[in-house]
This record gives sequence, structure tokens and C-alpha cells, in this order.
Amino acid sequence: MPFFGKTYLNLTGWKLVGGAPKEVFEQCVMICAPHTSNWDFPTTVAIMNSLNVKAKYAIKKEWMRFPFNIVLGSMGCIPINRKPAQPGEEKQSTVGAIANLFKEHDKLCLMIAAEGTRSLRTEWKTGFYYIALQAKVPICLGYLDYPTKTGGINKVVYPTGDIEADMKEIMEFFQDKTGKNPEQFSIDQRYIPDNKG
Repeated sequence: MPFFGKTYLNLTGWKLVGGAPKEVFEQCVMICAPHTSNWDFPTTVAIMNSLNVKAKYAIKKEWMRFPFNIVLGSMGCIPINRKPAQPGEEKQSTVGAIANLFKEHDKLCLMIAAEGTRSLRTEWKTGFYYIALQAKVPICLGYLDYPTKTGGINKVVYPTGDIEADMKEIMEFFQDKTGKNPEQFSIDQRYIPDNKG
């Protein structure tokens, strides 16, 4: 609902900057950073609404039982099932189960918390990268920059399998972004961009 998203941004002084091509949102993994405050959530939702992007969130199948499924489903949660397809087979990995969601949904913009926490984390969770690689979908990079009160989804990375190079490209995008609590944000120190410093 773009009207409500744009209204929220106007009332709170935030500005939407740029935007990735709409077609990439058809099927993609999306990460957003920095994530250092609960206030990130409503602003991120407003930006997504302004762009008319409907993000989904993966959740364990066990949580999607009545009556929780009513609330969680309305929030965009979709269940993942790691159970073996046939008796005797091994249980799927979480990455594999989530990647398979893209086979089950023609349109899926899947939001994943790469940092994993609002606290300082110098190594990000790389599951999002392997999910995108296995599903053969792009990674959309969303951001909030509190000093300038700007945000958007301004870069798309197509994973090549060279995680070192791809993650450096991702970190290069986020390295100059500042969260509400700057001391709680760090890019992944394993993948410092070559041009940093």
C-alpha cells in the first residue's frame, strides 16, 4: 500500500532514495542493514510499502499452526518444511529448505536478517548468500542511513559462487551506512572491501 508507506516516511522525515528495478523483486533474497534498533522495522516496512514490495519471511512449519498461522500469515510468514520427502532420506538443511520455497512460489521476495541481531556482530550469517546461490535468485540490498534519514533498496548482487568477491561487494555497499546506534553495527570483517580505507 504505497500511500501509507509514503505518508509514514513524510511524517517521520525519512526520504526514499533510488530503487532497484521492479522485476528483481519477483524472486529475490533481500537483506537490510544496519539493524541496530527496533525503530528500523516500521521505517523498513514503510519503504517496502512505498515501493509496493511485498516481503515474506521464512518460519518453521511448526509455528504455522492454528491460531498462530492467522497472525503470522498476515505478517508475510511462510512455512519451511525440512522433513525428508521419502522415508529413510536425510532431513533437508535449512538453506536447502528455504531455497526450495522459490520453486514453490512464482513470486517471492524473501527477507532475511543477515546480521542476525541488533547487537554488534563482526561476522554476519551467510545463509542468505547460499540460499540465493542455490535458488539462483539475486540478492537485493536495502539500507537505512540515520544521519541522512535516507533509505532504499539500491543494489542488486547476483551470486557467482565466489563468496569472497560477492561478499566484498555487499560489504562495500553497507560500509558507509550508519544505524540509529552506530556502535552496534559492523560490516562483516571477514570480507573487508578492497577499496576500504
